[in-house]
Amino acid sequence: MMEQQAIEHGISDIPILMVLDGPLRGQQWVMRNDEVIIGRGAHCDIVIPERRISREHVRIWRENNHYYVADLESKNGTHVNAEPLSGARQISEGDEIQIALAVRLKFVGTEATAPLEDIEIRDGEVGLRLDEHTRQVIVDGHLLDPQLSLYQYRLLALLYERAGGVCTREDVTSAVWPEDEKVGVSEQAIDALVRRLRDRLAEVSPEHQYIVTVRGHGFRLEQPLEN
Repeated sequence: MMEQQAIEHGISDIPILMVLDGPLRGQQWVMRNDEVIIGRGAHCDIVIPERRISREHVRIWRENNHYYVADLESKNGTHVNAEPLSGARQISEGDEIQIALAVRLKFVGTEATAPLEDIEIRDGEVGLRLDEHTRQVIVDGHLLDPQLSLYQYRLLALLYERAGGVCTREDVTSAVWPEDEKVGVSEQAIDALVRRLRDRLAEVSPEHQYIVTVRGHGFRLEQPLEN
């Protein structure tokens, strides 16, 4: 499955999808591929953890330099600009796609960029902080850009909420892969996710390791000591 990738500043020639309302509010995705599948299933290109959304709910694709959207016979349907979607429909700059009346996306075309919501950056700030509304991460006073993938954010949010407490591998599986909890997640998958998240945080804070492995127990978030 393609890992979800948030928008990078400066890209203006590729459309993006921006989440206006719903579980991933504030997230944005660059339409780098000719086709994107959105749904609840872990195999989708964009995974939205909302029970009202079908495992494969919506398909968006490019054809002859135009973009189209189609509902994939979902249970709760799709709307475009508040109108029920039946069959395929061409979309353009500013169109809003509502999935199962639970998530609202905006299609931002090639002639515009979609700035992230303003977020407070504090001078001299030390440590890691999350903004739950935009799902953005501030590390030592620097905004982590591009944003974390969905799974990376879920893992970091779990560790952040525990405030230094140890999170077991079972905790990680429940928080990061709730849809796969019954079938299980391999230790290799968990370790790979932890490694990728560490690498992302090291991009802005190479001298401090925020995610610590507690051997035989799990992982915890270690904030730096203030001077």
